Amino acid sequence: MKLHIVPARTGMAWVKLGIRTFWQQPMALAALFFMTMAVMSLTTLIPLVGPAVALMMLPSATLAMMVAAAQASQGRFPTPAVLLVAFRTGQQRLRDMLVLGALYAVGFLAVMGLSALLDGGQFAKVYLGGAPLTKEVAEDPAFQSAMWLSMVLYLPLSLLFWHAPGLVHWHGVPPVKALFFSIVACVRNFGAFLVYGLGWLGVFLLGGLVVTLVSALLAGAGLAGSAAGGIMVGAALMMAAMFFTSVVFTFRDSFEPPSTPASEAPHDAPPPDTPAPGSN
Repeated sequence: MKLHIVPARTGMAWVKLGIRTFWQQPMALAALFFMTMAVMSLTTLIPLVGPAVALMMLPSATLAMMVAAAQASQGRFPTPAVLLVAFRTGQQRLRDMLVLGALYAVGFLAVMGLSALLDGGQFAKVYLGGAPLTKEVAEDPAFQSAMWLSMVLYLPLSLLFWHAPGLVHWHGVPPVKALFFSIVACVRNFGAFLVYGLGWLGVFLLGGLVVTLVSALLAGAGLAGSAAGGIMVGAALMMAAMFFTSVVFTFRDSFEPPSTPASEAPHDAPPPDTPAPGSN
C-alpha cells in the first residue's frame, strides 16, 4: 500500500466529485443516508448500551456510504444491501470492523468525558440528546469551554477514522494500523483536506442561504411553518448525503489501489482513476 501526496487543489475536486456523483443517484444515496441515520437513532433507544452501540456503528455506516458512492460513480444503482457490506466480507473483516467501531466509541466517549471535567457533563448531555439546549445553557462559560474542547479533541479523532473503514474493507489493514495510516494520509495531504473542508463549508453556507430565501418566500405567501421546516430538514439531509458521498474520493486519491487484477477486484471497489497531478 502506497500513500499518494496530492496537490491542494485536489480538495476542491473531491467536493465537485461528491456533488456530481450524488446527483447521478440522488434518491438512492439520500435514502441510504437517511436509513443509516435512522438505524443509528433507533439504536440509541436501546436501554443502557444503546448510545455506545450507535457509536460503534458509525465506521460501518461511513463504509456503507463509501461503497454506495463508488457504485453510483460507476453507473450502478446502490441498493440497501450496501448497509450490510461490513458484515458480508468474511469473519476477519467483520471482526476488524467491530474492533474499529469499538475503538471509535471509546474515543468519542473519552472526548465527552474530558469535556465533562469543565462543565459537569452539560455539553455531553446536550450533544447526546439527553438535555435541551437553552439560552442560559448556551451562554454558560463552562458549557462553551467544554464545547470548544470537544471540537479540538474531535478533530484528531475524526482524522484517525477518516480512511480507516476503507483501509480495513478494501486493503485488509488491521484496525490499529488503519488508524495510523489514516491520520498520516490526512496530515500529509493537509492542503487538500483544508481546501476540501473550506469547499464544503462554502456549499453548506450557500445551501443555508438558499433555504433561508425559500423559507422567506414561503412566509410571504403564507405557507411558513411545517413547509419551511420540512424544506430545512430535507436540505440538511441532502447536503450531508452529498458530503458523505465525497468521502470515497478522498480515500481513492490518498492510497494506491490494492495490487489485484481488474478481473478479481471487488465489485464495490472505489472508482478507478489515475492519481491527481503532482501525486507521489
